[in-house]
Amino acid sequence: MLTIFKKIFTWWNRDTLGTSIKTIFFGKLIGTDSFGNKYYESKKGKRWVIYYGEVDASKIPVEWYSWIHFTPNKIEKNHDLKKYEWQKPHQPNLTGTEMAYYPNKNNKDAIKKKYKSWKK
Repeated sequence: MLTIFKKIFTWWNRDTLGTSIKTIFFGKLIGTDSFGNKYYESKKGKRWVIYYGEVDASKIPVEWYSWIHFTPNKIEKNHDLKKYEWQKPHQPNLTGTEMAYYPNKNNKDAIKKKYKSWKK
């Protein structure tokens, strides 16, 4: 019962009831990415994504970014982009999580003031 209410009223738990109905009737599955996100397109050309897990726009990898934003690119035709060995895998925005980047995270005294206060 609670999941039905979440589906109807909240958009941050994947897709809403309206998006599900629109996807069933008008959406054509174009493909999925390595994160499990599904990409759809309507007959009129509108494109959307159903996220796997938490809804976060930074979860769209570079292979699908150009497609979802209508940017003509050679990647658009081939979503299986070959990566070089020096390229890192795509990560969503980790700000606010435990995995966020902090300079000198291990040394808490490393961040020092570069100025002196005139008040004592």
